Amino acid sequence: MTKGRLEAFSDGVLAIIITIMVLEFEIPHEPNLAALAPLAPKFLSYVLSFVFLGIYWNNHHHLWQIVKGVNGSILWANLHLLFWLSLIPFVTAWMGENNFSTIPVALYGVVLWLSALAYYIMVRTLMAHHGDDSLLAAAIGRDVKGLRSLYIYTAALPLAFVSPMIALTLYVTVAIMWLIPDRRIENELAK
Repeated sequence: MTKGRLEAFSDGVLAIIITIMVLEFEIPHEPNLAALAPLAPKFLSYVLSFVFLGIYWNNHHHLWQIVKGVNGSILWANLHLLFWLSLIPFVTAWMGENNFSTIPVALYGVVLWLSALAYYIMVRTLMAHHGDDSLLAAAIGRDVKGLRSLYIYTAALPLAFVSPMIALTLYVTVAIMWLIPDRRIENELAK
């Protein structure tokens, strides 16, 4: 099967997820900057989630440049990823609404962890479909960065109950790690 519909659907879902997040902001009724202050936690949550969704979109886009075709397992693996990503607006709003309290920060981490796991599963499903000697397998390799992300999220989850700020720092660490451009696929395509 071709990959075009899967790419278009995924792009559309991610665009809707980002749109839903921004709609969570309530418009202040006062026409001054002080009216924006109570929105700070929501805005910071939004920025963090926007960055994560941007990272997923960017990596998804790069990944699918090297993919040649899909099968049913790949379609379901991609839907699995989109499911967890679709929960980001909810946990983002809850975390911001509650000023980064323990349970919302922990649940945010659970959704990040499950999203990362779903992406890892999707990549492995793609690699199984394309074979060990494919460009995809050569580009991805052991996916140390993906595994490292899962390990950091795993550490962050119990730490959210010790200090939500420690967990948030670990979430930001993963985001920074992925903001550094990953050139594995581009390098493989350039060969």
